[in-house]
Amino acid sequence: MLTLPEKIVFFLAAAASGYAAIRVAERVVRIIARGHGRPDWSLIPKRLLPTGIKAVALTPTWRRRLLVSVLHALVVWAFMFYLLVNIGDVLEALLPNFVFLGEGLIGNGYRMVADGLTVAGISGMLALLLRRFVFRAKELTTRESTLLHPKARAGIRRDSLIVGLFIVFHLGGRFLGNSFKLALHGVDPWQPFSSAAAQVWTGLSPLAQTIGEHVGFWLAIGLIMAFFPYFLYSKHIHIFMAPLNFLLRPERTAPGALDKLNFDDNTIEQFGATRVEDFAWNQILDGYACIMCNRCQDACPAYNTGKVLSPAALEINKRYFFNQEGARLAAGEASSQTLLEFAITEEAVLACTACGACTEICPVGNDPMRDIMDIRRSMVLMEDKAPAQWQTAFRGMERSMNPWNVPPTERMKWAEGLNVQTVEQNPDAEVLWWVGCAPATDPRAQNTAQALAKVLHAAGVSFAVLGQNEQCTGDSARRAGNEFLFNELATANVEILNEVAPKRILTTCPHCMHTLKNEYPQFGGNYEVVHHTSFIDELINGGRLKVKAGEDTQTAMHDPCYLGRQNDVVIEPRNVLNVVNADLVEMAKTKKQSFCCGAGGAQMWKEEEHGTTRVNSERIRQAQEVGADTLAVGCPYCMIMLSDAAKTDAPQMRVRDVVEIVFDNLE
Repeated sequence: MLTLPEKIVFFLAAAASGYAAIRVAERVVRIIARGHGRPDWSLIPKRLLPTGIKAVALTPTWRRRLLVSVLHALVVWAFMFYLLVNIGDVLEALLPNFVFLGEGLIGNGYRMVADGLTVAGISGMLALLLRRFVFRAKELTTRESTLLHPKARAGIRRDSLIVGLFIVFHLGGRFLGNSFKLALHGVDPWQPFSSAAAQVWTGLSPLAQTIGEHVGFWLAIGLIMAFFPYFLYSKHIHIFMAPLNFLLRPERTAPGALDKLNFDDNTIEQFGATRVEDFAWNQILDGYACIMCNRCQDACPAYNTGKVLSPAALEINKRYFFNQEGARLAAGEASSQTLLEFAITEEAVLACTACGACTEICPVGNDPMRDIMDIRRSMVLMEDKAPAQWQTAFRGMERSMNPWNVPPTERMKWAEGLNVQTVEQNPDAEVLWWVGCAPATDPRAQNTAQALAKVLHAAGVSFAVLGQNEQCTGDSARRAGNEFLFNELATANVEILNEVAPKRILTTCPHCMHTLKNEYPQFGGNYEVVHHTSFIDELINGGRLKVKAGEDTQTAMHDPCYLGRQNDVVIEPRNVLNVVNADLVEMAKTKKQSFCCGAGGAQMWKEEEHGTTRVNSERIRQAQEVGADTLAVGCPYCMIMLSDAAKTDAPQMRVRDVVEIVFDNLE
């Protein structure tokens, strides 16, 4: 189809575009390589199929914004298929009388799919442009109080417009050229949309139809060559980076398991992240993978209650900083600003509840929570910036081995009169019950511990506790950024537990469960750990625990973040509640997409950052929204936080642990 001069222009333009794109890609690779660590390429074989499914079926996007996800899918599927379409069109343009994939069933099927996806892709893209620029969807904005790179507010809209119009004109150019081609050579029943458009051009001369075919080709293919180098600067590089994220991100025992710092290496001068190059390579990759869709912002409990924290803004700021300082970073120089200067404010860092909602909902596998935890580590370990209330909790963990600062001698007071044996008294116990600091010391949480002890006795379970030897697992210290204190607590606890060698560990607190199960292996502690709601479900199913149907009340299950989202325990608590005939209702944010109580990330030990409302109050409101009379929980932190909020916001609502409900309904 192309004339000789056009072929020459095509090859020159393709070479120039390829060279420019390679230069940009080299810079991106150098910037990512500034992060510490290196990818584990051996992960690729086992992740290739799951990543392919995610990339093609777009499974991570369907959990929220269904209509938008459908429109996005139409565009993505068209764009994916156009990798083949563009190859076919170029070959047909360069080779005389060549028909891509032939004129049989395969070729006809290919042309039919191409025709349909062209129209679908244009329609989807136009709808998305209307959503952003005409209807100005609130989900695509970030509050003015949140730190956002100076170029981002206008830059995101500009990039979206450029890329959106590119897709419309690229697909539209191909559709236009194909319609002229069919007008010139005859309509094709396998291409109904292009054939219908071809009717418009049937009255034109063959020369005009030929010119139209050439214009369409250059509009479609020329745009690719002009756009490709820019594409690597825009947010739409996520098309390449998202699959890499899923393929290569480090393996972890659980999504929220944090990495261990090596305090024994005297050559290490930086703990945590002060500058962007202090991050791991995959945390830098996150900035390139970010689609800037704000789904993480929608899920964030801090942002939803008016705080300045937006996990989306953090990733967006990283990305714009890479574009701004790419030459410095690629050359190995230090970045000119710290993370607290350009990426996120100190107030926003302190507002994070470490709930992991941002990580769970991200459609491209980003982990903003991990960035914030690393920034906290730098603030606490390198700059001594921990709030005074955290310092008090740290001192409690250092002196009394618990953040409440209760002496170890009082750790067993909750169990008086309950015949709770220590491991010295019952060394062959079926389970070692790790009671936890809150159930052992907080008056409200003690009720949960007492109810569980009675339930275990009723089921005939042989259990023991560590008693005065039990101390804080260090979860709050680690998520407050005091990794050194966490190391000390974890090392001591692993030494005790390895000596006891428990057959199984039972926990009342999801934070203890998560730390023992998913983070203590870093210190040589590998244990089978079960949460009390799962254990009760086992006891009921095994016939060891007999319960009767209780009063039929509207009950909503609040899924603790470190039980449901981080450890995928969502069915077992509901099984237990169903057995006692609770009339379960589900809140809008439930199971793995649950809303935080506000205590996680060491928020339990300090005042909440300023916002429009408190996180625990917002969760109570969500329970009221579905008419819940009882709010069931499975975490002492959740119990404390939600009970406090219910006192003022919903005095008629009862907040109860699942085990308390079970105890009330024992046969």
